[in-house]
Amino acid sequence: MANKHYSVPSFLLTNYFFLFLLSSSSPSSAFPLSTSSRWIVDDAAGGQRVKLACVNLVSHLEPMVAEGLSKLPIETIAEKIGSMGFNCVRLTWPIYLVTDESLSSLTVRQSFQRLGLIDTAAGIQANNPDIVDLPLLQAFQQVVSTLGENNIMVILDNHITTPGWCCSNDDGNGFFNDRYFDPNLWLTGLTRMATLFNGSTAVVGMSLRNELRGPKQNTQDWYKYMQQGAEAVHAANPNVLVVVSGLNYDKDLSFLSSRMVKLSFGKKLVFEAHWYGFTDGQAWADGNANEVCGRVSGNMKRMSGFLLEAGYPLFFSEFGIDQGGGNLNDNRYINCFLGYVAEFDLDWAYWTIVGSYYLRQGVAGWSESYGLLDRDWVEPRNRSFIERISAVQMPFRGNHIRETGLFCLRISC
Repeated sequence: MANKHYSVPSFLLTNYFFLFLLSSSSPSSAFPLSTSSRWIVDDAAGGQRVKLACVNLVSHLEPMVAEGLSKLPIETIAEKIGSMGFNCVRLTWPIYLVTDESLSSLTVRQSFQRLGLIDTAAGIQANNPDIVDLPLLQAFQQVVSTLGENNIMVILDNHITTPGWCCSNDDGNGFFNDRYFDPNLWLTGLTRMATLFNGSTAVVGMSLRNELRGPKQNTQDWYKYMQQGAEAVHAANPNVLVVVSGLNYDKDLSFLSSRMVKLSFGKKLVFEAHWYGFTDGQAWADGNANEVCGRVSGNMKRMSGFLLEAGYPLFFSEFGIDQGGGNLNDNRYINCFLGYVAEFDLDWAYWTIVGSYYLRQGVAGWSESYGLLDRDWVEPRNRSFIERISAVQMPFRGNHIRETGLFCLRISC
């Protein structure tokens, strides 16, 4: 039983939570998108809601190449993403990809060779021969193009400045004017990337920066630079949604409750937040799950969820769990998260599709325990989770949504 000091969400009071199910999902090829109050919509389709049900595809590590290309053709990866019900990819990239010519001019093969990943380069030669000798930036464009050809929308996420694993408070990439976070270089990078994809029907949004963090964080600089970044992206590519992140590893947007950003444009602004089980340590495993869910979801509403009531879309651009199924903390957390997503019918992106990395933190072939695919990118790590997440892939609230039936989502602990 829940502690009386906590408000337990209604979706945890029973074993089953009923959702309205659509007869068909919103079109994944919609372009361009805009916003209508808290919804993302397709104006060309009369303002019909387009729900982002995304998966993260990593392209910001040292090779600066989308993960998985040594395992499968990019067309096959795109097909797998679509076959699992996702209509969108959050594709990460580092600023240096478009600002450091000594890196961006490398071919894919050269990028792997300089890192000593000879066998990986051979894998890309075998699976993606059309990409292996392209310059890195052209290869990135080819990945985006192929995703679009497979009806997968793309949100370009500036994850970091220097290519590598993210994130820590002292990695020099955390906040404006950190060692590797020159605001002017960042603005240049955003402008170049936005310009590069101006006219691309695959790219529907750009996220300004992943997980701002570290000791230099302050709201004065946040408003100054994030507004500049938003304006730079919109000026270079007025078609895309502009996705704005908060402070403290993308957990805190609470300061917007008293002062909203001021931008010269409208109907393109989306906010993003992150929520993982480990955000609250071992609270889920150590405490009463209903009680912890009530407390944590209440905190999420205070930190970011209030934006929905204020009339802004909120995109949970990262969440995820250990796909092995044995992590009690994650298993309890995901029950609460999916209930929260269902109750508010949120847009979201799972971390990650990646089964293994070319190179992560010095380890070649690192297997990603949160990855939806196995380390060889062949089979799902956890088919039951993919079936479960399908319940929140389709929209059931918002503009022009037709309620046609009931669907049952089991979320008991």
